[in-house]
Amino acid sequence: MAIEVHVVRVFTDSEGRHGNPLGIVDAAAVPASDRQELARRLNYSETVFVDVPGEPTESTAVRIHTPAAELPFAGHPTVGTAAWLARRGTPVTALDVPAGSVAVRIDGDEVSVRARADWAPEFEIEQLSTVDAVLAVDPTRYTDGHHYVWAWIDESAGRIRSRMFAPDMGIAEDEATGAAALRITAHLGRSLAIEQGRGSQLITTLGDDGWIDLGGRVVADASRKLEL
Repeated sequence: MAIEVHVVRVFTDSEGRHGNPLGIVDAAAVPASDRQELARRLNYSETVFVDVPGEPTESTAVRIHTPAAELPFAGHPTVGTAAWLARRGTPVTALDVPAGSVAVRIDGDEVSVRARADWAPEFEIEQLSTVDAVLAVDPTRYTDGHHYVWAWIDESAGRIRSRMFAPDMGIAEDEATGAAALRITAHLGRSLAIEQGRGSQLITTLGDDGWIDLGGRVVADASRKLEL
């Protein structure tokens, strides 16, 4: 049976470059018992299985898988799914993931979700002295755990440069990590403009109530089919 996989890139720069690929699959097309294997074969940092609505609705359910495990929440999958649903004519105001209800906002090319940092995995957060030091990190030094390295680009403006490594999730290096963006925002206690990976762009806004808006741009790539 051929499964259609829609692909978007999440957190691109203003010219549509970079961004983290996301596989999007209609949940009705794949039994729950087969989803982890499909995510492993696709080998995106995350693949989502979404209850695709037939018309605009308030909310719909999403399940998120890395190549190695299911996650209760992740940032780039929720931002990417929200954009994909809106562009196919079935926008939602929230996505229901195991961690909770993720509010969605779409403003032109910008798509954002609202979530809590404690929904994200714990990361070993390491501040380095310079951007060059961040870029020089060898991913093979990490053999387990979840690691986020970063340095200031402009501290007064809240701009940082970062990379993320998560071998426990089956991800040697992630191009753009919304969950880590939430954690570093809470860690520093301020809103941030984050450049991660090759040049992906993530924006966070820290609310007084502890909720964090996480946003960026999403572009569509060619869909693909995979035999199950």
